Amino acid sequence: MLFEARFGPAIQAGEVTVTYRRWKRRQAVAGHRYRTVVGYLEVDAVDVVEQASITARDARAAGYPSVEALAADLRGTPDLPLYRVRFHVVDGPDPRDELAAAATLGPDEVIEISARLKRLDKASRSGPWTAATLDLIASRPGVRAADLAASVDRETQPFKLDVRKLKGLGLTVSLERGYRLSPRGEAYRALRPADEASV
Repeated sequence: MLFEARFGPAIQAGEVTVTYRRWKRRQAVAGHRYRTVVGYLEVDAVDVVEQASITARDARAAGYPSVEALAADLRGTPDLPLYRVRFHVVDGPDPRDELAAAATLGPDEVIEISARLKRLDKASRSGPWTAATLDLIASRPGVRAADLAASVDRETQPFKLDVRKLKGLGLTVSLERGYRLSPRGEAYRALRPADEASV
């Protein structure tokens, strides 16, 4: 789920515990955890509601001073179902950070990472990219995403989305500017099968 940065402090403080979304179909599931700009959130309930049923208390729980302010901020057309999503912040470190810190990999882990990278390559419309991107980041840590993307003739946003997929596997770390391989990424790159290295 996406949230505007202005809601971050209130969500982290536990003051905002609900959001309202107009969706064509349900995009959140009760009991599931979602990575957001404020960390992991766990969804407690997802219900379709009528806009007229939203109270001032509901609006405040969503981070708005009034029902009118909430209604004015809703995206999507009024004919779409209105979903109320109740959630709470999940305490603890980001699992991706813990995963990324693992500097030792066993053979089974190398096989699993290789399999997941192959799936990402296969799903790409522009062909295999994972090995080349890992090697690029390894050779140019701290370089801006736009410069990295340009060096391989790619657009910045798709490139950043791909790097985010590698981060989800614990292989890269985002820096204030650019990226670097995580300890897990370094370990995988050293152990990956020779036929999976970039050309």
